Amino acid sequence: MLGTDNKAIAVLGAGSWGTALAVLLARNGQQVLLWGNEGGHMQRLSEARQNHEFLQGVTFPDSLQVCGDLQQVLNQADDVLLVVPSHAFRSVVERIADVPAAQRRLVWATKGLDSGTGKLLHEVACDVLGNELPYAVLSGPTFALEVAEGLPTAVTLASPHDMFLQDLVKRFYNKNFRVYTSDDVIGVEVGGAVKNVLAIATGMADGLGFGANTRAALVTRGLAEMMRLGVALGGQSETFMGLAGLGDLVLTCTDSQSRNRRLGLALAQGETAQQFQQSVGQIVEGVMTAQEVVTVAEKMGIEMPITTQVYRVLYQGLPVREAAQALLERSQKAESI
Repeated sequence: MLGTDNKAIAVLGAGSWGTALAVLLARNGQQVLLWGNEGGHMQRLSEARQNHEFLQGVTFPDSLQVCGDLQQVLNQADDVLLVVPSHAFRSVVERIADVPAAQRRLVWATKGLDSGTGKLLHEVACDVLGNELPYAVLSGPTFALEVAEGLPTAVTLASPHDMFLQDLVKRFYNKNFRVYTSDDVIGVEVGGAVKNVLAIATGMADGLGFGANTRAALVTRGLAEMMRLGVALGGQSETFMGLAGLGDLVLTCTDSQSRNRRLGLALAQGETAQQFQQSVGQIVEGVMTAQEVVTVAEKMGIEMPITTQVYRVLYQGLPVREAAQALLERSQKAESI
C-alpha cells in the first residue's frame, strides 16, 4: 500500500525493531532509508541485505536503502521514524534539528522516558524541534521478528495531528499489520514505558518458581499502577485497557522473546543487569525506565509498589526474593485502590 505521495521515509535506528519496521514499510511499497549510528553494523547490513545480528533470515526489499550518513538521509526524507533506545532519543532528535526541513514530521516507536529528566518523549521532541512539530507515537504488542516475518499484528498509532496520523496509517497498514488510531499520546507513551519494568517483575517471579497465579496477579496489579501514573500525567484510562496498555503488558510479561522478561529470569538466578545486557548485546529498556518512573511517581505522590521493588533490585542491591516478600507483606486494601 503506497503512501499519499510515496516520498521516502527515514528510519533511524537499525536494531531489531527499527529494521523490522523498515522492512514492513518497504514491503508496503514505501521508499525507505534505514540509518544506524554504528558504521560497521551499517556496512554489514548494506552488503548482506539482511540484519544478521538481530533478524537473521529476513531479506531487505529492494526499496529499502541502507545509509550511514544521517544528513544525507534527512535531506531525502521529511517523515522520520525514530526507533532508538530511550536514552539516545534526545541526542538523535537534536541531530535531526541540525538538518533543517520545511515540513519535518516525526513518529517514534521508542518506549521509555527521557534519561535524566523523566519527560515523556513527545515533550522531548517538542522541546527540541518546537511545538508546531507534527508528531506521532507507534506502540502495542509487537515482537520485531514476528513483524519482520509478516505474522498478524495489531498496533496503536497516536497523534494529535490528524493529517499526519492518516498519512502514517497509509504507510504502515497492510493485511497483516492492523493499525488502530488514538489521540492519547500520553497514555500510549506511559503504557509503552511502564510495561517493560513490569515485565522484569514477572520474569523475576517466574525465575523464583512462583507460578502462573503470581504472574497473573503481577500483570493485573501492574496494570493498576500503570493506569494510576498514566491518568495522573494526563492519559486516558481506556487507553490502558487497549493494545498499548494491557495488550503490550501481557505480551512483554508472558513471552520470553521479551528481553525485559528474560532479564527478570536472569536476576532471579543471581545474574546482574549489566551481565545480562552484555550477554544479549542489546539494551534492556526496563532497566533505565525503572529509575525514571520511580522518580516521577515519587514526585507526583503516585504509589507504584511493583515498579519500586524492581528499582530496588536494580539500583539498591535488594535480593529478588526479598523484593517479592516486600510485596507480599504489604497491608491489605481494596482492589480498586
